[in-house]
Amino acid sequence: QVQLVESGGGLVQTGGSLILTCAGSGFHLPYYRVGWFRQAPGKEREAVGCIDGDGREYRGVPLYSDSVKSRFTISKDYTDNTLHLQANGLKPEDTAVYYCATDLVLNAGPGCYMNPRKYDRWGPGTQVTVSS
Repeated sequence: QVQLVESGGGLVQTGGSLILTCAGSGFHLPYYRVGWFRQAPGKEREAVGCIDGDGREYRGVPLYSDSVKSRFTISKDYTDNTLHLQANGLKPEDTAVYYCATDLVLNAGPGCYMNPRKYDRWGPGTQVTVSS
């Protein structure tokens, strides 16, 4: 069964760090296009970043939204079939539920989507709260 599950959220102070994990089951997650998104109460779901799936001679390259660029980093863990979102320099405005998602397209080629509508498999999310 294809499934995504996020973990690693929590409560941190301004300036703190968290590592969020997106675990895949039923498929090899690093070879698929994955997006990270977040949604704060009363706001629309917004992109944090994305990374394209690995190809035969290609390793996925991450993209980031302007709001998290230079603070957040997306990486892949091939041994655990997971993706990580390293979030540094957290701010109160980063408070949200964080989701990972995939479109489950293998060998999709370079490129990933920052539009949540392009993804159809989602995890349940993990809450990140940053106190001021």
